[in-house]
Amino acid sequence: MIEIKNLTKRFAQHIAVDNLSFRVQEGEVLGFLGPNGAGKSTTMKMLTGFLAPTSGTASILGFDIQTQTIKAQRQIGYLPEGAPCYGDMTVRGFLEFIAEIRGFRGAEKRRRVTLAVEQVELEQVLEQSIETLSKGFKRRVGLAQAILHDPKVLILDEPTDGLDPNQKHQVRGLIQSLAKDKIVIISTHILEEVTAVCSRAVVIAHGKLLADGTPFELESRSRYHQAVTLVGAEALDQAALGALPGVAGVEINALENSLTVLAQPGQVIFPQVNALLAQRGWAVKELNVERGRLDEVFRSLTRGEMV
Repeated sequence: MIEIKNLTKRFAQHIAVDNLSFRVQEGEVLGFLGPNGAGKSTTMKMLTGFLAPTSGTASILGFDIQTQTIKAQRQIGYLPEGAPCYGDMTVRGFLEFIAEIRGFRGAEKRRRVTLAVEQVELEQVLEQSIETLSKGFKRRVGLAQAILHDPKVLILDEPTDGLDPNQKHQVRGLIQSLAKDKIVIISTHILEEVTAVCSRAVVIAHGKLLADGTPFELESRSRYHQAVTLVGAEALDQAALGALPGVAGVEINALENSLTVLAQPGQVIFPQVNALLAQRGWAVKELNVERGRLDEVFRSLTRGEMV
């Protein structure tokens, strides 16, 4: 388990992380969300022992990161912001160097490097110097060194930054497969990443914890939760839709030629909307029930519009 208690970091008069507390259990993939400057990277640096907190504690699998730093760090695979590597080294040379630092030699070192290379698909650039790689490949080299020693805890700061859609899909699949027997924390501003790979999400702003729950729990806080969107609905009677039981209102999206019928909190309105469509004989191209919109919840939380 990872446990953070009342973690605080001040830089002069600026409070970057403010009395932050939460736990993460084995098997969880925690999405760590917040706008730029929220304190995400600072929290990760304290959690990995690269930055000392002003106050509060953090422990990794029972090892205190301040008093048992080396024991705690042995449990961690860390991909920092920007994935710094030695640019003059080849990919193979860098990963072999990391393997040796981790204490691997001979056949075991080769096995570890080969497995990490295969997992993030680096075969085609193994003999290239890191400084010649694209941003996406540099990110994958950083991810390879983080997983090379098969750590129990993975702390990944923007793991898919700079990757193309295919690479993002592959890395997300890798994270899901690794999470079966690990703790994974992902700092990201890509909200689709949360719904794609995370079992839980924490939202912070100005260093403070604003929300903690599953992606579904956060989406259910959206005013679009249980809303019904009708595509190709330009001729529908908005007043009739708005008068249905449990309906909070109707929004028009002219660009997408759609209507969204909003549900009152706690109400399920699909049966009423569907019945009205059948009764009036209205034809629509698509009819979707929304889980909620995480981007809208994120904006509302970080702007102080939602409690």
